[in-house]
Amino acid sequence: MNNPFENALSQLKRATALTSFDEKFLKRIGHPNRQIRVSIPVEMDDGRLNMFEGYRVQFNNARGPYKGGIRFHQDTDIEEVKALAFWMALKCAVVNIPMGGGKGGVTVNPKELSKGELERLSRGWMRAMADVVGPQKDVPAPDVNTTPQIMQWMSDEFGKITGDTSGAVITGKPLEAGGSEGRGTATAQGGFYVFEALRKRLGLPETCTVAIQGFGNAGQFAAKLWHEAGHKVVAVSDSQSAIRNSAGIDILALIEHKRSTRSVADFAGAETFTSDDVLYEPCDLLIPAALENQIHEGNADRIQAKAILELANGPITPEADDILHAKGTPVVPDILANAGGVTVSTFEWEQNLKGEHWGEEAVFERLKQIMEREAVLIADRAKELNTDLRRAAFVVALERIQEAMK
Repeated sequence: MNNPFENALSQLKRATALTSFDEKFLKRIGHPNRQIRVSIPVEMDDGRLNMFEGYRVQFNNARGPYKGGIRFHQDTDIEEVKALAFWMALKCAVVNIPMGGGKGGVTVNPKELSKGELERLSRGWMRAMADVVGPQKDVPAPDVNTTPQIMQWMSDEFGKITGDTSGAVITGKPLEAGGSEGRGTATAQGGFYVFEALRKRLGLPETCTVAIQGFGNAGQFAAKLWHEAGHKVVAVSDSQSAIRNSAGIDILALIEHKRSTRSVADFAGAETFTSDDVLYEPCDLLIPAALENQIHEGNADRIQAKAILELANGPITPEADDILHAKGTPVVPDILANAGGVTVSTFEWEQNLKGEHWGEEAVFERLKQIMEREAVLIADRAKELNTDLRRAAFVVALERIQEAMK
């Protein structure tokens, strides 16, 4: 398996070869400011004590407090968290919001825990990290397998420990606990605004056929948004299986089917096939919305999509990037395409600090302006540097971080 952090450094090297950066800055930006590993004791329902390993990597805070999600996953480790923290620093700079980059996690399969065990683990993570996070220091958020409920437990625990009850320590909370309107759909919504701003430049038709890998939060909302805008979602996968129908899938019915059966398999009116093969579906737009390293050297030449938009973090390895670039398949990179989530998270933080609550329309209006502006700027930069969108996005982000670090 590719080491995600080595992939991130490889992407860094490729991008910084295009234009001149200060040598000391380049040395500095390849290393996180701080890496924290903690042991979290959790009493299980049967009275046993289990120890879990938790992480927080604070990568760079030159542009503002560290910002980034916490993931609960059995394969999570410090290298993955480090890569995600690095990408977060770039992502916040790409959309020009006043935040740095961080990321957290716990090595655990949350599906194996009861609700009580999950709450004790979540509060335990916050107790272990309470002195390194805070509204002006480091502001976590949800990520893979963490929910608004988990964020609420963590926010509540922080308030008990520190007395800070603004809720601004953490974003992605439920609405009634200080969450922002639009946060649930923000990642997919931001990706859709970027797609609309760049569709013609990507050489895509007005009505696209779309394949989506991953049917969690981002994947479901993406399917809904593209479907509602009149595009045809022709294939969808989750971790167990995939379905396809070249005439288009009824997304609302599929969401209901997934909710009741916990799988996309055996959906009426669609053919069920192998989960991984969704990547090779012939379509205009492929949206990877699952995990890292899904498209790699071994399968990149099998991709038949005309363009790719990364809603997941790091779904394409650097080697695959080169293959896709040579094939003429444009990739809208994660640090731009999925930055809607962190942008609306920052709005939530701002609302908590000011004691305000903005309506969904106001939230999306601000999000649309930011995503469209930065997408066009990066596409222009790619043209100017005669490179792909990922390298152009890296250059723009690094220039902004370098400026702040001066």
